[in-house]
Amino acid sequence: MSDLPGTTRRSFLITTATAGAALLLRIDARGDDALLAPSAFVEIGQDGVVTVWITRSEMGQGVRTSLPMLVAEELDAEWTAVRIRQAPLDAKYGQQRTGGSLSIRELWEPLRQAGATARAMLVMAAAMEWNIPAERLGTGNGVVFGPRGRRKPYGELVAAAARLPVPATVALKNPDQFRLIGSSKRGLDGPDIVTGRSRYGLDVRVPGMLYATFVRCPVLGGKLRRFDAATARSIPGVRHVIPIDGTGLSWLLQWSHGVAVVAESTWSALRARESLIIEWDEGANAALDQEKIESGLRERADQEGLLVRNDGLIDAAGTKTVKADYVVPYLAHAPLEPMNCVVSVEPQRCRVWAPLQLPAGARAIAARATGLDPSMIEVEITLIGGGFGRRLYADYVGEAALISKAAGAPVQLLWTRQDDMRHGFYRPISHHRMEASLEKNRVRTWRHRITGPSRRTVTGPAAEKPEESETYAAIEMPYEVAGVAVEFNHVYVPIPCGPWRSVAYSQTGFIIESFIDELARAAGADPIAFRLEHLKRKPFLGNDGEQTIDPARMRRVLQLAVAKAGRPRKGHAHGVAVTMDHGSAVAHVAEVAVSERRLRVRRFVTAIDCGSVVNPDHVHAQVEGGIVFGLSAALKGRITIRGGRVEQGTYADYDVLRMREMPAIEVHIVPSRELPGGVGEPPVPGVAPAVANAVFAATGRRLRTLPLRLE
Repeated sequence: MSDLPGTTRRSFLITTATAGAALLLRIDARGDDALLAPSAFVEIGQDGVVTVWITRSEMGQGVRTSLPMLVAEELDAEWTAVRIRQAPLDAKYGQQRTGGSLSIRELWEPLRQAGATARAMLVMAAAMEWNIPAERLGTGNGVVFGPRGRRKPYGELVAAAARLPVPATVALKNPDQFRLIGSSKRGLDGPDIVTGRSRYGLDVRVPGMLYATFVRCPVLGGKLRRFDAATARSIPGVRHVIPIDGTGLSWLLQWSHGVAVVAESTWSALRARESLIIEWDEGANAALDQEKIESGLRERADQEGLLVRNDGLIDAAGTKTVKADYVVPYLAHAPLEPMNCVVSVEPQRCRVWAPLQLPAGARAIAARATGLDPSMIEVEITLIGGGFGRRLYADYVGEAALISKAAGAPVQLLWTRQDDMRHGFYRPISHHRMEASLEKNRVRTWRHRITGPSRRTVTGPAAEKPEESETYAAIEMPYEVAGVAVEFNHVYVPIPCGPWRSVAYSQTGFIIESFIDELARAAGADPIAFRLEHLKRKPFLGNDGEQTIDPARMRRVLQLAVAKAGRPRKGHAHGVAVTMDHGSAVAHVAEVAVSERRLRVRRFVTAIDCGSVVNPDHVHAQVEGGIVFGLSAALKGRITIRGGRVEQGTYADYDVLRMREMPAIEVHIVPSRELPGGVGEPPVPGVAPAVANAVFAATGRRLRTLPLRLE
């Protein structure tokens, strides 16, 4: 399950398969420069170079290497002959959204089919030239082999292959035949990234481009009343000072009220920004404070909510009851690269260059901002310096389009770090009231009441079914319990919220894995054995029929992680957590040391079952990154509101894990032939509860509020 709107994994695969059939009809033969292009994803030239078009955004997860590996595997291409190109937004590529840990999962079959189709056509071309049945030919490292030592490099067969009919069906390899998939390959674009040749959003330059910054009301939802730009306009290089109002254009631009400064350099724009004299209409949100928000959630948690799962709560009379309240805060995405883009608005065209997770969304908002038809919007996707769900929302593209249109020139809009921290789409705050009954060391009943705002109310308080974005991870609670009830109490808070890495699982993972640990302790049972005993329910199917929870896979990763962790060192304690989301099961063992009110995480041992693995190096990197991301949130992350303003503005007051605080991390991958699962998000939800459970093992103190603070 994903928080991405409009598409399930199943519906995407059906759509992709249908689109792929049409795409396979496109064969290009260009005279002496013949090109075999059996699909939109792959092209083979007469020089033997294989070009793979990357239709997902790269933000550190390695798709610009692992996706070409799928093509090259079935094509039997020489890996050194593979090149990559980032695909612009185009319907011929199908879905181009990057999120929900879906890149490999969605393209696992389409890209392999593209490679297998090209291979079949090359083999047929060789078979016709040699007058030999295709079944007698083999391929490897970009060459077709035949009897008696015959061999033909792919490049020499391209012209003939491009004239052949496209096969209706092709056979894919059995996993036993894989030579690339499952092996570790260095990133194809790694050298360009480390030497600075790769292009991120801030590297884009176009003729006549100016530089823009945009000042918003510090109170969320506030509007511009009046401003004085006399001093700003006197600063050398300043071209324009423009009032901007996104009201009515798009729900994404409802917070875009303010003043844009356009200049010949970023430095001039930032200097002029500081000299603006602005009077704001702060609106009703100026009275919004953290204490009021939290107390409101506590009060509402006393009321019954909308029942979203009800297995039939059975009579728990005479059993032991355990109750606990948990609280998770607002969190920012805080990517290292702040929001930015380049937009050029012309009378009959708009061009966008931007780091994006949802390029179709950028096209839509640019169309609304410019008044142009979406067909007139061109979108190029750059590398992303951190996304985590934030760049699914392209409000910054809409703002840049408004500024470019008003300025009559291409502009590069740069958000400052403070802009990024104080005007984002936050992971929502929530209050969780837990109650369970125990009978003979078994959980008999389980009630989970969630109280808080919803990501769906980003469009306003009247959003339809606000519970759907906040409760699915609680509904999928993996443990076998006779009676389960999950409720949702919706409390609208006028703070923009959106998907955050692992979405609802990042909250419920902490709640469920902490509370199951509490129940184990209350039952006098070993927390690991208690989990294993309760991980026996049938696999859980999501709304689209996809299996989302498999207790057997969760048991395996938990047992592996515990075995690899061994016993804690003297003076240290272990805590465990096991979760499954986005198609992958993950177990963490956190080793902590607690002394003199100081908590240090010393070691993390993690086991992951993510199904079939394309590139193990990328799995290790993403799991390690997920642990670091999760630890930053677990130990430090908290967005707070005072006077309608977000208090945090930089990494100084919204702290992230520092190198000196890094634990030793060990990642163990469970061998599997299951379909690929996600990797970018699944490591995150179990980090906080593993640490919290280790703190309890060390001190006997149960921490139920994030971030985890001993005081």
